[in-house]
Amino acid sequence: MKRTKIIDVLKRTDFGAEVLVKGWVRTRRGSKSVSFIALNDGSTIKNVQIVADNEKFDEDLLKDITTGACISVTGTLVESQGSGQAVEVQATQIELLGACPADYPMQKKGQSFEYMRKYAHLRLRTNTFGAVFRIRHNMAMAIHRYFHEHGFCYFNTPIITASDAEGAGEMFQVTTLDLARTGKEEKVPYDRDFFGKKASLTVSGQLEGELGATALGAIYTFGPTFRAENSNTPRHLAEFWMIEPEVAFMDQTELMDLEEDFIKYCVQWALDYCMDDLEFLNKMIDKNLIATLQSVVKEDFVRLTYAEGLQILEEAVKKGQKFEFPITGWGMDLSSEHERYLVETHFQRPVIMTNYPSEIKAFYMKKNEDGKTMQGTDVLFPRIGEIIGGSVREENYEKLVGEIEARGMEEKDYGWYLDTRKYGSCPHAGFGLGFERLILFVTGMQNIRDVIPFPRTPKSAEF
Repeated sequence: MKRTKIIDVLKRTDFGAEVLVKGWVRTRRGSKSVSFIALNDGSTIKNVQIVADNEKFDEDLLKDITTGACISVTGTLVESQGSGQAVEVQATQIELLGACPADYPMQKKGQSFEYMRKYAHLRLRTNTFGAVFRIRHNMAMAIHRYFHEHGFCYFNTPIITASDAEGAGEMFQVTTLDLARTGKEEKVPYDRDFFGKKASLTVSGQLEGELGATALGAIYTFGPTFRAENSNTPRHLAEFWMIEPEVAFMDQTELMDLEEDFIKYCVQWALDYCMDDLEFLNKMIDKNLIATLQSVVKEDFVRLTYAEGLQILEEAVKKGQKFEFPITGWGMDLSSEHERYLVETHFQRPVIMTNYPSEIKAFYMKKNEDGKTMQGTDVLFPRIGEIIGGSVREENYEKLVGEIEARGMEEKDYGWYLDTRKYGSCPHAGFGLGFERLILFVTGMQNIRDVIPFPRTPKSAEF
């Protein structure tokens, strides 16, 4: 008999039919005469209840049906007599596929997320992480669907690169050199390395994405990126995924329209296709989760300049608002608490902040006519702070070279990038969305390490 997924079994009403289900035991309870087994196969947050007459099954088999055990059940689909489920399965045959000893780390009791991170290979089987990663899958599908429907080409950019897109230098080096030997040399012999030069894991696919936009008009990347930032905050990972669209002939207003429309589409997708999981997370993680998601879709995003936002923050301080990081005036880089104050307290809806001081933004952003601000467009969200970072890109060759030189970067490392400004340059814009930050928002989870299956952080590269 062919196995039926539990998500499909729960929808059936052909009572009396024989079904085959397989999965992992969430719980087993009952009496001497009957056992009630909650079975889950990952296809849905909901379990199917297996009802087993103890007299029909071997006593040793029943003892092995413990939390975490994997079993196969053949039985009759019947209408449930209890509350909480419409159907259940009266077992006629049970096969133990994988026993689970009593020391199974994911027992049915309150486990902290910090504890479960030690068992990232097993935490996937819990209700919470099953919900999180089904939503993560759906968000990936929504992203590809949105861009396909809007005429974007999926564009693959390299993971190994010789350039630093952000200019921050926090990159993981890739080498085939014997580090134990080269570390003793005064000068690293990169000419003997695999690529013949210093190479690293990419921090962004943006620069190469811009090349695609100048040929295909509108592209998006969606892949892993890496940052060697020694940070242990709940908002940072060393390995994370980025979505980075780039569009030719797009101005700042059109870019903000794209950012708002795209993220609303993704949130609406979650509301349309992930409601069972959202309802579970709304109950267990964040009581306001669904209401927050619905409000984001309904409300127009506020659009204000950095200068206007800074003025609001300064006025708040005068009225007694306390911030961990002080408001020091023009040129300061706003922290997450400042961004969240604007979103959660002042406006109570998402904000797109524009026109940042040039010194706190990347070299590739287009400067405004005032010469001191850049056409950045960062989307700020409740609970998250910055969820999207975007800008109009500088298309003028001389201005871009000047910015590279002013920041002490090596022009020769960006020759290929500068060629797009030398040969048929065009106005263009784009943004980057940290995928894990989107998942944090949609799931209500509090730590970014809990929305990626196997987090990579300082001093941690397990699994």
